[in-house]
Amino acid sequence: MTDTILSGPDCSTMAEVRAGVDQVDRELVALLARRFAYMDAAARIKPTRSAVRDEARKAQVIANARAQAAQAGVPDALVGALWEMLVEASIAYEFDAFDRR
Repeated sequence: MTDTILSGPDCSTMAEVRAGVDQVDRELVALLARRFAYMDAAARIKPTRSAVRDEARKAQVIANARAQAAQAGVPDALVGALWEMLVEASIAYEFDAFDRR
């Protein structure tokens, strides 16, 4: 196998598929690290702990993700469920970050 990561449609072996999935997972973790850095910033910027949970913003973030998923041809309900978990984890992280300040 080469070091080149193929696109999904170009894969013809499970080794190629797994290499692609592993690469995407590394990229996702890097993106999550970037996202959580924004949660640190939010915890630093928000004036009160009660400002951490913003249900209107949560709904907007999930709706945006679902719309982008639908546009990309990815199951939007699945993405909505994933984003529900991501946003709740982000809120919990932000509460912890707020409490540490």
